[in-house]
Amino acid sequence: MSGIAGLLHLDGAEPSPSILERMIRTLVHRGPDGEGIRIAGPVGLGHRRRTAAAGEEAGGQPLSNEDRSVWITADAAIYNDREIRGELRERGHVFRSQADAEIIIHAYEEWGPECLRKFNGVFAFGLWDDRLRRLWLVRDRLGVKPLFYARLPNAFLFGSEIKALLAHPAVKRNVDVPALAYFLGLNYTPAPRTLFREIRQVLPGHYLLAGASGVPEECEYWDLRFQEGGDSRREDDYLEEFEALLADAVRLRLRGDIQPGAFLSGGIDSSALVYWMRRLGRGPLRTFTVGFPERSFDELSYARSTAGRLGTEHIERIIGAEAAAILPEIVRHAEEPTADSSMVAVYFLAQTAGRLVPAVLSGEGADEILAGYETYQAYYARRAYRILPAFLRRGILRLACAAWPVSERKESVESRLRRFAAGAETEGEAAHGAWRMIFTPDERRDLLRPTADPAAGADYLELYRRYFQQAGARHPLNRMLYVDTRFYLPNDMLVKADRMCMAHGLEARTPYLDVRLVEFAAALPPRLKLRRLFQRKYLLRRSMAGRLPPRIVRRRKAGFNIPNARWIKGEMKAFVEDCLSPAEMKETGILHPPAVEKVLRDHFSGRAENSHRIWGLLTFALWWKEFRAVR
Repeated sequence: MSGIAGLLHLDGAEPSPSILERMIRTLVHRGPDGEGIRIAGPVGLGHRRRTAAAGEEAGGQPLSNEDRSVWITADAAIYNDREIRGELRERGHVFRSQADAEIIIHAYEEWGPECLRKFNGVFAFGLWDDRLRRLWLVRDRLGVKPLFYARLPNAFLFGSEIKALLAHPAVKRNVDVPALAYFLGLNYTPAPRTLFREIRQVLPGHYLLAGASGVPEECEYWDLRFQEGGDSRREDDYLEEFEALLADAVRLRLRGDIQPGAFLSGGIDSSALVYWMRRLGRGPLRTFTVGFPERSFDELSYARSTAGRLGTEHIERIIGAEAAAILPEIVRHAEEPTADSSMVAVYFLAQTAGRLVPAVLSGEGADEILAGYETYQAYYARRAYRILPAFLRRGILRLACAAWPVSERKESVESRLRRFAAGAETEGEAAHGAWRMIFTPDERRDLLRPTADPAAGADYLELYRRYFQQAGARHPLNRMLYVDTRFYLPNDMLVKADRMCMAHGLEARTPYLDVRLVEFAAALPPRLKLRRLFQRKYLLRRSMAGRLPPRIVRRRKAGFNIPNARWIKGEMKAFVEDCLSPAEMKETGILHPPAVEKVLRDHFSGRAENSHRIWGLLTFALWWKEFRAVR
């Protein structure tokens, strides 16, 4: 676990150590155990370290090869390190430490950029090759580790977080209006954009090469490919291989001197990880969950069932509306607004775990590779629904939505019907994205009216269409899984896990995103992921039958959502109204106060359940206060 930053001066001048120090010190929370800085000609590399295993101390970064012609700063965990070390030693390479960064350097010397295909792990790194006068920026296949960059007239910058780049005096804080429009539709800012016009992200599975021109060359080195057509194996054979891969993915993430803990919700993803941790680990295992006083949002009883069955040392954290006081801190670490209120739960979960363990195993990725979302079933329901005449189906949905009043429950019938209605009339595969829409295109234009910018109407569904076009799969389910793995997962779920865990110096390890397991799942017949259109994550559920409590195996997805609808109308109301007041919105110069007022008015009057939208606007307001972005 690390924080990295660096800069390349395009005119060949030596970078200022003080600027590099300023950049790297914004990342202390990502690496509280030490700092390293290296100036090598026109490049400066910085590193913040968290030492979690024996041998890492000797590999302090930035790190070089023997003749100091190659330097690296890396946030990396290479899980097949022993195999790669062995192969490199056979080829004459000598290692001075156990640091994974040293593996990357030697692998680069031996195989060049092709070395990336050998790594099973998560990583973001900057590597300077002095012989080629070239900076190599790399992000792991699935985007577990973040990596941002900015191109200035005379310099090229990179870092683990946006804050590191903003610490450079030449980086401006101008808002990227199309990115903001995308956020208002999607709930997140899609890579490669950020909400800052000058700052971009390296896409998952991509790398950049930057030299004296300052114009980076981008290359995709990995993409998710589905194998379709061959379904001759027995189901039991698939099950056996799946269990072996998941068990080994967990085993590799348990290596080290200190036993990691685990996030444990009431669902099957995290429960399955805890099962394998108990089978493969050593000593006591700590599990962590959060709960709420509101009954329909409470995961505690389900998590207790798993913890009791598997014999873990279980730690619970109860949070209420007083959590709102910490929202500015959450947004500061998130660095961008989000309508995903579960980020609050993950923040407190990571805070609790970070006091007791250096790392946790977490279930991100299971839904995307094994078909865990309701939207996959909604696709097939929509196909049947679209057979009806347009006037009839719209009338049915209006009546159905009207039959259930606006509700503040976690998973109300009303909210699910309204989400289905949002996507049911959308043409083509883009309906998969419309079911997650926050604001419609017209609503976004109203909210962004002060910008007078045509980009305010940027169509985020076009991004979904683009990813569907890139999917090499033919089966509808596999096409949706591709989009969610390559687009939704790295832009939403992994951002939440990384930023909230790193806020507390906690490393989150994600076994479901082991590349072997991801590629195996892509080769599974769709029937083993979505069974008869109603049983999601079928193979995982079958694997855990008899190993976990039946109610966990059968339970549909819930997650760490918070009771924000109730909080916004109750204890948080004054806070929300203050942050989103016309005066505050006018000061931003970005959002149109009357449009924001309407969202609030409809919610508080009971005309609409706008808590998701309000949460997004609230985090935007807090983001603007923290970062003071301008048009």
